[in-house]
Amino acid sequence: CISSITKAVKTVDSGARVQIDLATHRVDIEPTEAGADELIEAIKEAGFTPVATVAATSPVSATGGPARKGCCCG
Repeated sequence: CISSITKAVKTVDSGARVQIDLATHRVDIEPTEAGADELIEAIKEAGFTPVATVAATSPVSATGGPARKGCCCG
């Protein structure tokens, strides 16, 4: 399992960091090139059924820019 998923991810993003926890059936991927759709498709082609959950690495405001800290007026 681990090698199959890792190999599938690396075929679409050779620089991606892949961490797999078999006990929780969780795969964490930090991509460098590929988008989520490409990674999901690669894992599906390897014979697995991924369920995507995307965690933002930096906060983004509703306007699409970086989240502001401090006073309410920006």
